[in-house]
Amino acid sequence: MNHSVFTLQDLARRVHGEWIGQADLTLVGLASLDQAQAQQLGFVNGDKYLAQAKTSQAGALIVTAALREQLPPEGNYIVVANPYLAFAILTHVFERKHSKRGIESTAQIDPSAIISDSAYIGHYVVIGEHCVVGDNTIIQSHVKIDDFVEIGKDCFIDAHVTITGESHLGDRVRIHANTVIGSEGFGFAPYQGKWHRIAQLGSVRIGNDVRIGSNTSVDRGALDHTVIEDGVIIDNLVQIAHNVKIGAGTAIAAKSAIAGSTTIGKNCVLAGAVGVVGHINIADNVTLTAMSMVTNNISESGSYSSGTGILPNQQWKRTVVRLRQLADVPLTQVMKKLDHMQTQIESLESTLKLRK
Repeated sequence: MNHSVFTLQDLARRVHGEWIGQADLTLVGLASLDQAQAQQLGFVNGDKYLAQAKTSQAGALIVTAALREQLPPEGNYIVVANPYLAFAILTHVFERKHSKRGIESTAQIDPSAIISDSAYIGHYVVIGEHCVVGDNTIIQSHVKIDDFVEIGKDCFIDAHVTITGESHLGDRVRIHANTVIGSEGFGFAPYQGKWHRIAQLGSVRIGNDVRIGSNTSVDRGALDHTVIEDGVIIDNLVQIAHNVKIGAGTAIAAKSAIAGSTTIGKNCVLAGAVGVVGHINIADNVTLTAMSMVTNNISESGSYSSGTGILPNQQWKRTVVRLRQLADVPLTQVMKKLDHMQTQIESLESTLKLRK
């Protein structure tokens, strides 16, 4: 547990907020409203949490000015415009920092590699020829960094990560355990009943401030690079195939899969288990809801969904039967029936108006 101690006034300054109450109140951490104790700080992110806030044992609360008016006046508060953002900022204040620097004795580093003096290289790390590791970057144990890989400043590479394919990572990149960057793309040429492997000659280019979760794969390009631009965040268990390009600020949730040579725009959101076929383009500011399957280009921003929402089993079975029956009827016949029904409805409405 982190035992750093800060005053209410100091924490308010860190989030450009206004403190109300005891300026010298000491706080040692953050906690949920239900679990917070007298030396912990909670946050109230909307009216629906007011009841919990009123009964919370937290020493102080992060609130908006409007929420503050609805809470007891004798409390301790940090007043900000966005409590959730302030909470996010303060998590870094209380986070335990990795302060160790240097190279562990069990690490194996090729003499041609350039390792910053301020970096940390953990136990059993293997770093190949002509690699670069930037200032204040942390490489945890059992990481494999292949030849010609470059890693920027202030990065965090968690245990058992493999970075290969001559990948280049920008600054402040975080990659979590068991993820593979730059692995061979799934490229094969079919001929005479056999799959003939295509050597992948491209690489992976990752921008600044990118976060990639655990057990994720980002394949190197076949000829051009796979590109992940600045500020992209990727969850655990995500597959990004060769030559994919992901625009800045996009977020991809767990179990999503993006097939090769697809381009995803900036500030998009892919919710859990989204599937995207290869060789298509998705515009900026597109949101894909959970378990959507994208099979065509999306050229306009907005929210898109596919699939069938959950139903009771028997209702779902009846729905499937009706869908099959509908599929057996030519679309022109369906449209003609709908037009006929519309005409009948309009005729009835006219008759009713005349009677009035």
